[in-house]
Amino acid sequence: MPECNIDARGKAARMAGGLATLAGAAGLAALLALDVVAVPFGWYAVAAAVAGGAFAIYEARAGWCVIRAMGFKTPL
Repeated sequence: MPECNIDARGKAARMAGGLATLAGAAGLAALLALDVVAVPFGWYAVAAAVAGGAFAIYEARAGWCVIRAMGFKTPL
């Protein structure tokens, strides 16, 4: 398990961002499934959003930020 490197505010921000990303992915998936929009490779965008949202939720639960682990400073 990675070492905790974010505080409660950072965890909350990552959780909110991850959940919002998953909600956006669900919305895009619905639009694609109903043929409201016809975007080439649209399902790849849905998959990428789900993966990114899931990773953000993992970061929030673990208290670990990959960007901070690489040595960059983040505002939260």
